[in-house]
Amino acid sequence: PRPPITISIVSHGQLPLVLPLLEQLDRHSRAVIDKVVLTLNIPEPDVLADRNWGFEVERIGNASPKGFGANHNQAFERCGTAWFLVLNPDIRFDSDVLTPLLAQAAADAGLLTPRILEPGKNTPEPHRAMLTPFEIVGRKKPGYVRPSVPAWIPGLFMLFRSEAYRQLGGFDERFFMYGEDFDICARTRLAGWKLQVGEDLVARHDAQRESHRSKKYLYWHVTSLLKVWLSGAFWRYWRLRS
Repeated sequence: PRPPITISIVSHGQLPLVLPLLEQLDRHSRAVIDKVVLTLNIPEPDVLADRNWGFEVERIGNASPKGFGANHNQAFERCGTAWFLVLNPDIRFDSDVLTPLLAQAAADAGLLTPRILEPGKNTPEPHRAMLTPFEIVGRKKPGYVRPSVPAWIPGLFMLFRSEAYRQLGGFDERFFMYGEDFDICARTRLAGWKLQVGEDLVARHDAQRESHRSKKYLYWHVTSLLKVWLSGAFWRYWRLRS
């Protein structure tokens, strides 16, 4: 039978990061991977030449750069499997996370993720609360309590049931680089699907905090937050959770 997962990875000049990721996926999870759709968003030296893995790597070379959502929506057009995994180039695996994550999937789970371990941390990232201006300010205050169930999950590791992704129409391409992960989580829940976390499974994130160093990335981050808060999906989800 056909392996159940198609993976979408987008490189922005990051093939040296993609190489160890492909090697780890091959080592730990090749049995459940049908293929990897690798999008080269900008031209870059091919450090993957003459390498082979236990799954197909299908490349897309963009004529001009696309945003996060547009790239993964484009990759989904090449997906013929039951599951579609959106994965950052800087995710790292020390064991097979994908097989047990699929085994845990509830029938109404539209979006799955493991826990994410950030560099220098001993415990996984806490779950995210509803994304509001008050929550962003409040999370830095003493006594802030994180939710036991996430309101949304970050876009660095999102394992979609293809049926759900297709129903939603994928990512909203009006977002360029930030905000689309919250938006698609909100629309997933509004469509009746659940977000499910593999609490006993961990993937590592070699985080690239560009918005902390670049005014350009910070601008994209702030404008995307404004788009989130002005969207109908945000307010419908806020009422649902309230």
